[in-house]
Amino acid sequence: MIELVFVIVVLGILAAVAIPRFAATRDDAQIAKGRSDIAAIRAAIVSERQTRLLRGETMYISQLHNTTATLFDGNGSSTLLQYGIPVSAGNGHWNTPSCSGTSPTRVCTYNYTVMGQSVPFTYRQVNGTFDCNRTAATGTMCKNLID
Repeated sequence: MIELVFVIVVLGILAAVAIPRFAATRDDAQIAKGRSDIAAIRAAIVSERQTRLLRGETMYISQLHNTTATLFDGNGSSTLLQYGIPVSAGNGHWNTPSCSGTSPTRVCTYNYTVMGQSVPFTYRQVNGTFDCNRTAATGTMCKNLID
């Protein structure tokens, strides 16, 4: 009986050490997913820009989504990511975008949620940048996602 108690105590200690490590691993996975998404989005913007230049068009794509249900699939006339990324709530997901302005100065904001914090990424049509603000309240998480 005493041996059984010792085994239970040891398992409890191991669980107390392991559970926080699993939570950190999940956060790291969400950051890695975000970094992967951002790299793919930026590559797609550059690819679309090159395609437009070959056609003689100098402007960047006006927005990175066609509907508010699927992001980064293009604007209806252009294709960015072949399958897009669905909008969803919660950690590790992109939220519903918002856009303002008209072409060629259109600005769209796309939010990625990680560790309970929504990090806004801004796409600017005028120069084709897709970036977040490193100095804002979400700056630390922004740096984790893009640096």
